[in-house]
Amino acid sequence: MIYPGVLNAVVSALAAEAIDNTSKQAWQKLYNSADEEEGGDLATLVRSRGADTIDRTQVDCWVSARLHSALEQKHWDALVAKYSTHKGRKVQAIAALQTQINTPAPKLFLFKASTAWAIPQLKGARPKVATSVSVEIPIDAPEWRREAVVKAALAAGQAKVKRDSSRSADMIVLKDSFYDMNTWDNDGTPESTRRRWRQDIGKAADDLVNEALAHAADILGGEGLLIELAA
Repeated sequence: MIYPGVLNAVVSALAAEAIDNTSKQAWQKLYNSADEEEGGDLATLVRSRGADTIDRTQVDCWVSARLHSALEQKHWDALVAKYSTHKGRKVQAIAALQTQINTPAPKLFLFKASTAWAIPQLKGARPKVATSVSVEIPIDAPEWRREAVVKAALAAGQAKVKRDSSRSADMIVLKDSFYDMNTWDNDGTPESTRRRWRQDIGKAADDLVNEALAHAADILGGEGLLIELAA
């Protein structure tokens, strides 16, 4: 398993970490933090554990554990805040990230600016979950046929609602009003100052992410997991 780049590896690893299934659990048989000191790569670990093959999710979860163990906490928090799809861990990482950002902005502004950085505003209309279904029934259809058509339409509608709700549940979606900078400050600070604060906070967060990705590239490159560094 080789990733095309470090960002692809990080995003895949953090996405897999948010999945709860038996395939994910199997990665624990492959990972041992003591192996880091021995310099063993993933292929060596697989062979040493007696495994023939491992699936993509197991590799992703192994990479997640490897990075979590090897990166500085501030760099791990930056990656989780930016790229994780796990709600709880993302929120915790955003809070931790705030302690690493130096700014003259008040705490409320820092909280909202860093959160807006980690959870960008959705563009366009937001998907709506259907609350009703429509169905065409021939006027001359017998009663049993009408009931069957209605039941089938309701079943299909309920299945779609379940799918849509599941996708929504996997995302943190903030109200549009959250991104209004007028609500980020209660002291009447000039807009130019607020814009500068927001820009500086975003740059500080981006710098931490870039540092984290650079270190992650060194770690995964040493494991032979990046195409761009494989030779």
